[in-house]
Amino acid sequence: MSPLGLLRACHPLPALAVTVFGGLLAVGMGHTAGGVAAVMATVALSQLSVGWANDAIDAARDAAVGRADKPLAGDPAGRRTVAVAAGVAAAATFAACVWWGWPAGAWFAVAVLSAHLYNWPLKATAWSIVPYLVSFAALVIFVSTALPGAPAPPGWLIAAAALLAGAAHLLNAVPDLADDAATGIRGLPQRLGARRSLAAASGLLLAATLTLLAGARPPLWAGAAALLTAAVLITIGWYAAPRTAFRALLAVAAVDLALLVLSGAL
Repeated sequence: MSPLGLLRACHPLPALAVTVFGGLLAVGMGHTAGGVAAVMATVALSQLSVGWANDAIDAARDAAVGRADKPLAGDPAGRRTVAVAAGVAAAATFAACVWWGWPAGAWFAVAVLSAHLYNWPLKATAWSIVPYLVSFAALVIFVSTALPGAPAPPGWLIAAAALLAGAAHLLNAVPDLADDAATGIRGLPQRLGARRSLAAASGLLLAATLTLLAGARPPLWAGAAALLTAAVLITIGWYAAPRTAFRALLAVAAVDLALLVLSGAL
């Protein structure tokens, strides 16, 4: 397998997004430059391990439906390479957890273990959303407790991260529902279908927005703008065609993500 193929197999865009999210949250919570870099490096290692493990586990399914975006679908011989890379990244992530110590390292271990449990076996069950809720909640706790004195983050921040992650799971699965159904994956989004998944994501995003506004208490103009934006886009999501609804709800998720990162300073 080529280096480029190996990079593509780690799900580079989601991995980068989660890594940047962790770094921005660390900035908001008051980490030093060195602390932000350490948080981002740890999150990046975990994302490599999870992404590579996901592609190695799903290689046969991706090949069966001809997933052009998955390198192993056209290169089954590379499965061992990707699996080994996942194992190396997982070992490095575990070492990072030990380095962070108690309690931050333990919380990050919970986040990573939960993500791997999504890859197998929970992805194909009605409980597929649970690892997203747990991993993102644990990530927020990790970033906070990694500060001197290991302060606990406010409960509303943890809840908002979990709600946002649950919506992300439902939205992320919608474009691939047909391929998943063809290969026997029966996670929560597959059981709900596209329209109900988008509706459920709408509810989670609205709950995340309200939680962030109630907890962070931003300036009135900012809160009103965020709530109005969420309400308009979620309404579009309820009535528009699935593709348009998907994009509208992604925009709500971006607004909530910005609120969540900015709220880290609180």
